[in-house]
Amino acid sequence: MAGDYKSFGDFFKSLRKKKRITLREFCIKASADPANISRLERAAMPAPQDTEILERYAKALGIKVGSDDWYTFFDLAAADRGIIPKDLLDDHEVVRMLPAFFRTLRGQKPTVEEMTKLADRIRKG
Repeated sequence: MAGDYKSFGDFFKSLRKKKRITLREFCIKASADPANISRLERAAMPAPQDTEILERYAKALGIKVGSDDWYTFFDLAAADRGIIPKDLLDDHEVVRMLPAFFRTLRGQKPTVEEMTKLADRIRKG
């Protein structure tokens, strides 16, 4: 299901609809407020910051832990809040490569050393 989504809310809503779960049914399963979930799906409210809340929502949506949808769900939630996912920040080697990655995204050329390190990291995967 991971794909081209504009926001966390867009992905959230598409998962809910794909699984044919109404907004009210989801809110009952996840102990969530329908008004807040509606705002979340419309991107009128940012994704929750609390990992426990995100896990509760993921479970209510039937997302399997470790699946592509699981990572997309948590990665989009982090991006929605303008942060880098915590599991990536815990990896010091990944953090050291972030400046080269950001420069590449901006269309700036990283150094040969940075590209080599990044390629090695990707190969080790």
